[in-house]
Amino acid sequence: MTRAILYVGHGTRSRKGAEEAKEFLGRVIARVDAPIQEISFLELTEPFIPEGFERCVAKGATEITVVPIFLLTAGHIKEDIPEALAGLRLKYPNVRVDVASAFGVQERIVDAISELVRATVGQVDAEDSVLLVGRGSSDSAIHEAFSQIRTGVGERLGVSRVDVCYLAVTTPLFAEGIESISSDAAGRVLVVPYLLFAGLLLSEVEREVRKRKLRGQDILLIEPLSRHEVIQDIVVERATVSGKEETSVATVNH
Repeated sequence: MTRAILYVGHGTRSRKGAEEAKEFLGRVIARVDAPIQEISFLELTEPFIPEGFERCVAKGATEITVVPIFLLTAGHIKEDIPEALAGLRLKYPNVRVDVASAFGVQERIVDAISELVRATVGQVDAEDSVLLVGRGSSDSAIHEAFSQIRTGVGERLGVSRVDVCYLAVTTPLFAEGIESISSDAAGRVLVVPYLLFAGLLLSEVEREVRKRKLRGQDILLIEPLSRHEVIQDIVVERATVSGKEETSVATVNH
């Protein structure tokens, strides 16, 4: 058996975001001991999943572990990636295909958020407010996940207010969320994008934060999650497990 790893990112129209994702995965590949490793994307950025899969097969792969680079389980994990793989499974029936899970809600990711916040702003005060900004999905599981993340972030940072908003698909949307938390914030507003990489979505957040700063608001933007080494560790773990085994997810318990 010759094993391959096929990493699947979301993809972006942003050249900067695409390069950042590829550089991140390049660092992962350097840490993983597998004879064949390829990068692909679900949409917007090439190479897409079929091309990455075909490259694995062309290099002799008889077993492919698909590692999605996605924070939470929603439509892309449940529907889009399986759909993209369905035709390839039929075309190559002798190639075993296993798909790792999304990262899920993990204690160490919530720890990473608090560490990124402190690295950016220093001491966090109780009167500071945190705005968690998610990508957004119609899947109700996303709201449940952010409820856990919200509580965990509040506990770790010791702030009295943590709000959640989204950049698309579901509500409250970012424009509403940032206006709401800014209208009666006692201290600083700390904007935390629950995103892995730079891209057009993060650019929207950056523009709004910059605009509010110019108006004199005490507001700070935290870096995307891939800047913390724990994210790389999680991907390496998912790429390293064999067969149908998957990395156990330690969920945030309350």
